[in-house]
Amino acid sequence: MKKIDPTVDEAIQTLNMKDGPSRRRLLSSAGIVSASAAAAGLIAACGGSTPSSKAAASTAGNFPKTPAWTFWYVNHVTTNPFFVPTQYGFQDAAALLGLPTPKWGGSQTSLASEMVSYFNTAIAAKASGIAYAGIDATSFTTPTKNAMNAGIPVLSYNADGLINKGVSDIGTNRLAYVGQALYISGQQLGTRIKSLVPGGGDIAIFIATPGSGNIQPRYDGAVSVLGSSYTVHEVATGAATGQELSAEKAFLTGHKTIKGAFAVDAGSTELLGQALGETGLSHIPNGGFDTTPTTLSNLESGKTQFTIYQDPYLQGFLPTLYFYLYNISGGTISPPDTDTGLTFITKTNAAPYTKASRFQGSTAAQKYIPRPSGAISNPTATTST
Repeated sequence: MKKIDPTVDEAIQTLNMKDGPSRRRLLSSAGIVSASAAAAGLIAACGGSTPSSKAAASTAGNFPKTPAWTFWYVNHVTTNPFFVPTQYGFQDAAALLGLPTPKWGGSQTSLASEMVSYFNTAIAAKASGIAYAGIDATSFTTPTKNAMNAGIPVLSYNADGLINKGVSDIGTNRLAYVGQALYISGQQLGTRIKSLVPGGGDIAIFIATPGSGNIQPRYDGAVSVLGSSYTVHEVATGAATGQELSAEKAFLTGHKTIKGAFAVDAGSTELLGQALGETGLSHIPNGGFDTTPTTLSNLESGKTQFTIYQDPYLQGFLPTLYFYLYNISGGTISPPDTDTGLTFITKTNAAPYTKASRFQGSTAAQKYIPRPSGAISNPTATTST
């Protein structure tokens, strides 16, 4: 007697198939041992049809077979842990669409000249799409124009020039921006600081690279909300994560009466708990941006009061999806500006983010994470102050 594949057997039982031509046809091929083949056999036995294996192999998600489009991502801090989930995002999107893994490069230390060089390399390679982090409003004007004139679609992600007071000075004609509304997120930071440090006083806001389009708008937004009762120290920590801790400790050591310490970038935020603890200031409130594993650990232990999430995974996944749709539609599906979120994460709602996942960059393993049961609340901050 032939061994019946469990999938086939379950299908027969579920459909309560009586003895007849369909059941006999299905059983006659029951020696197949893969679930997909069993499903195909079931459909055929029930009078349906399946695409030929040749046709199935030439498509991805029912889309027609396309060229091996390669997309390029131009980044300002390529080794920063914040962008690990961004890279997982574009890897996953490309895998879903049957495309080569996008290219990743630029600068490790926020040097626009190095980013432009990589941008130009992508143009010369005839990239199928280029996504760049617009850390300033002037450096990417020419390469973006050159790429678009050559028929290469361009998006910005994570930063889009300098966006202050709701006015964008992006300096380029890119198709769309995928990332957080940066100035508004800074306003929300300022509002949270006021609740944690009521009445005013000296506070520090640490910033990796003052003037950079991805974080300066946050600082400016926070200051616009805090008002004259606060003395705000803007403290540069540097683009390389290895130097940020010493910069924070040096400032804190000389400012023992400070009432709060905050940050507007991932590296400066994740080091706050350690810096405050090592300078005897662990009692003062602190918080900042992003969900690196260290920041999430600090939230759980109470070393940090909050962090603001902007979903770096989507900043990799969505541009790849948008480029694909733009290319496959002949340019008729134009990518939209996309706000990837402004969510406050605290100890009370941090648990889902602390689970090891590619979505937070804490593991390379692909895994399904069930959502929490029960009512769903919206943790997203309002977009006005």
